[in-house]
Amino acid sequence: MGEETDIPEKTREEDIATSLGNESELSAFQRGSQEPFSKARQFYRTHAQLFQRILWGLLCTAYFAYVLTACILNFQRALALFVLTCLVLFFLACSLIRKHFGKKLLRYGKPFENSQLWLWLKWGLIAVALVGLILWLILDTAQRPKQLISFAGICMFVIILFACSKYHFAVSWRAVFWGLMLEFALGILVIRTDPGFAAFQWLGEQIQIFLNYTVAGSSFVFGDALIKDVFAFQALPIIVFFSCVMSVLYYLGLMQWVIVKIAWILQITLGTTATETLSVAGNIFVGMTEAPLLIRPYLPDMTSSEIHAVMTGGFATISGTVLGAYITFGIDPASLVSASVMAAPFQWNTLPGRLCEAASSGAADSIGLIANIAANLIAFLAVLAFINAVLSWLGEMVNIEGLSFQVICSYVLRPIVFMMGVNWEDCPMVAEMLGTKFFLNEFVAYERLSQYKNKRLSGIEEWVGGEKQWISVRAEIITTFSLCGFANLSSMGITLGGLTSMAPTRKSDFAKLVTRALLTGACVSLVNACVAGILYVPRGAEANCASFLNTTNFTSPSYEIYVCCREFFQR
Repeated sequence: MGEETDIPEKTREEDIATSLGNESELSAFQRGSQEPFSKARQFYRTHAQLFQRILWGLLCTAYFAYVLTACILNFQRALALFVLTCLVLFFLACSLIRKHFGKKLLRYGKPFENSQLWLWLKWGLIAVALVGLILWLILDTAQRPKQLISFAGICMFVIILFACSKYHFAVSWRAVFWGLMLEFALGILVIRTDPGFAAFQWLGEQIQIFLNYTVAGSSFVFGDALIKDVFAFQALPIIVFFSCVMSVLYYLGLMQWVIVKIAWILQITLGTTATETLSVAGNIFVGMTEAPLLIRPYLPDMTSSEIHAVMTGGFATISGTVLGAYITFGIDPASLVSASVMAAPFQWNTLPGRLCEAASSGAADSIGLIANIAANLIAFLAVLAFINAVLSWLGEMVNIEGLSFQVICSYVLRPIVFMMGVNWEDCPMVAEMLGTKFFLNEFVAYERLSQYKNKRLSGIEEWVGGEKQWISVRAEIITTFSLCGFANLSSMGITLGGLTSMAPTRKSDFAKLVTRALLTGACVSLVNACVAGILYVPRGAEANCASFLNTTNFTSPSYEIYVCCREFFQR
């Protein structure tokens, strides 16, 4: 049993040779089986551009076939899709022309760049625009003289900004003029023209429908009862959803494309530099700390004027993430969108995984924003209650009843609100909200505006016990524009922290400019409100009570019925 069986040396060599032969045959078989895949991969890499063109061609053909089918079946229903498609085609055509013929066009236009004819043409266009604006104001305000107050408000705020300017002779009046012209053009499109009004109303409704999908996630996590009754579970989850969507759009490159196109339009009209224009355009969609990321490499070398413009853009607009929260309050979506408007390489083989990663990252990033909003609301409302208690106690000492922060604001800011075009009886309530926005937070101010709007829509009487319960539709629109922006004292710290982290060497410059930029951003919102006051026209029952009453069932009280009854009784 202890003996070992001897294996001949020749047999071992044969086994080893056989094993090595099998392995080589297996390796050759594997190489042979993998060879077609290697050739296919190499062929794809060689002709990758051709395959991408074929794929894009098929996708575009399918899309245009879909649009054509939708237009043939029901053009009215497909009108929005048709308009969006035309806008995208317009910008694509401009990009192609600029790419292939831009240098030639610049070469042909260079002889006229500094010529006397070009200067006469430029000043002639400015003169025509000014004369047209004056004539339009005369003819339009002949029916509604109240609009002239809003125009005087624009002049007043421009003069204030000029007086507070550090370098009066360095003011770019071209940027001021064209900025106002763009505001008027957009305002006329949104407020005065029926197609523009309908388009922005439709856009606001679509945003509202889109944001309502948040309920599917928040109701599963928190339950139906909480999302219906508790503010934190009703409005704040929308920020998570919107942040997730914005992150996906940024990953796909769509937001960058839109921002660059808007920045291009602003740059050629206003004559501003590329960096500051790109940041301001980005503020339409993202917050005051996210937009400067678009120009982060240039921040250390930017001039004080450019930094001031970047800061002002952050203070004068709101981000897309909080836009959804304001809409849930009941604020008019069309007004919010129009007030806020005035920036990745694509790999098909890893798109699904990276899209999920972008969506998850966007949702996670919103947690800090939500915590910041919730903390600020708790702190500001608590501080406001404390301040009001102290002011009430001090007022009672000298027989002044009901003294509060809102009452002080209603007196101090009333002239400013009146110059925006608000009726005098609505001025105290609007001044309260404006003061709340500037000294505390626009979130709190918009929540207060939503309370007034809900009271008006529910049919509550305008005056109860000598106290006004709601403001007019005109005052609501003007207030919506004036509150649309991050220009409040707490935002100064947010702006300084964000910009300093991007360019630590410019910390002292940021600190010197932030207060001036805050006031400028606040004035920009007030000028927007004045433009809305000039262009606002009554609609519905306010415009034609007879038509409204003939098509209305008097089943419950409403604001429209109240307006019509008041008008008939006044007659």
